Amino acid sequence: MPIARANPTASTATLRQQVYERLRGAIEQGSLRAGTRLPPSREHAVALGVSRNTVLWAVQRLQAEGYVEPRVGDGTYVSQAAGGATARTQQLVAPPRGLSRRGQLIADTAARWNPPVAVARAFRMGAPEVDTFPYAVWDRLARQAGPGQRAARAQYLDPAGDPQLREAVAQWLWASRGIRCDAAQVVVCSGSQQAIDLIARLLLDVLDEVLVEDPGYPGIRAALLGHGVRARPMAMDGEGACIAEATERWPGAHMAVVTPTHQYPTGGRMGLARRQALLQWARTHDAWVVEDDYDGEFQYGAQRVPALCSLPGSERVLYVGTFSKTLHPGLRLGFIVAPPALVQPFAMARAITDRHAPGDAQAVLAQFIAEGHLLRHLRQMRELYQARQQVLRDALADASDGALQLAASDRGMHLLLEREPGSDDEALCRQAQAAGVMLAPLSRYAMESQRRGWLFGYAGFDVPEIKSAARIVGKLAQRLPGA
Repeated sequence: MPIARANPTASTATLRQQVYERLRGAIEQGSLRAGTRLPPSREHAVALGVSRNTVLWAVQRLQAEGYVEPRVGDGTYVSQAAGGATARTQQLVAPPRGLSRRGQLIADTAARWNPPVAVARAFRMGAPEVDTFPYAVWDRLARQAGPGQRAARAQYLDPAGDPQLREAVAQWLWASRGIRCDAAQVVVCSGSQQAIDLIARLLLDVLDEVLVEDPGYPGIRAALLGHGVRARPMAMDGEGACIAEATERWPGAHMAVVTPTHQYPTGGRMGLARRQALLQWARTHDAWVVEDDYDGEFQYGAQRVPALCSLPGSERVLYVGTFSKTLHPGLRLGFIVAPPALVQPFAMARAITDRHAPGDAQAVLAQFIAEGHLLRHLRQMRELYQARQQVLRDALADASDGALQLAASDRGMHLLLEREPGSDDEALCRQAQAAGVMLAPLSRYAMESQRRGWLFGYAGFDVPEIKSAARIVGKLAQRLPGA
């Protein structure tokens, strides 16, 4: 019998499993071929050093699974089906197929964009304040749901989103960003990253060209490249994306993805003339514009610039919003405002991806917005972020003896300190990383651009942490050539 004795010190349950696994392995590997008669249970038990009941349990399980079959008055045999399957498997064994072409494209994006998963530390980009989020208010709203509401939210829901949340978002956009849209145009998704992915999947084909900002957000390029789309760089200047140059260089482009309110990562704002030129290009070339308004709510001046989507002639603009910055990333809720004809396709694409967002979270967020809690929270965050920006500027200037002077900004969650074009902006970041500070170089966000500098996220960190990180970076900066 080609099966080793069982471990006599194991428990009864473990012995049963050992005998079963060894018998099954012998059948699957071909040691016990189809038609082979198993030893009588008593003899088998003695050979294995276990009780007869242990052998009977293992054989009965193999019988239930079709590996063996009893023959009345003649014992138990390895079944023809089990033996045949084993033989066919041995003949047709081939190495598992690798990734598809699209799968490899997605895997390759890891070389260009690795979203951080470590706990955020100063000066990580894009990290909002989460400690002072009104969790008690959120929990109270969640508890207000009755049994009937909870049961309804536990069902499969509309992939386009909770109707009350879509209505709340539409009203909020009109009041806050000047966007006139119907609730039926809002498609709820899991943040802006999924929104970009859905847009690429539905509106672009393999090898299509898309204009992206350079420097720009690597996550956008990753989503496009993962679908086989060619991302083409648009240079940035003081007025935003250089539309005319990019469209002349890439006349076949089908789409442009922009962050016009607060360019990521340079912090600029697209001027009105550039906005109008971009909309005109979209109309003339039957192209799409994707407006990523990731932190458009954080404008600190008395006058706030409205969204690109609010301008006349913006029919070919898809507006992408997220609550990851205004509330917190763990919520995993965002939205697309799409032309009416595209809403159903986007909803179905969402359904194919993950059906819909969690019902409880959508319902609570709708109430959170409707009752004014979002507005109050944003007012507090705007004041807090302004104060933290000033702390960062003062602390960094002091710690570096004036070598690092950050200009104030009336918007956003980070500041950029530019260096000479083409200079090395990575060495300081590596040294800061070794000292526990998350400082990003501008070159990390560039495609062709030679713009260089350092990016300081300040929104999600309290005053002691900002000052501590500033002292580290300030001291390191004093050792730089020319400091």
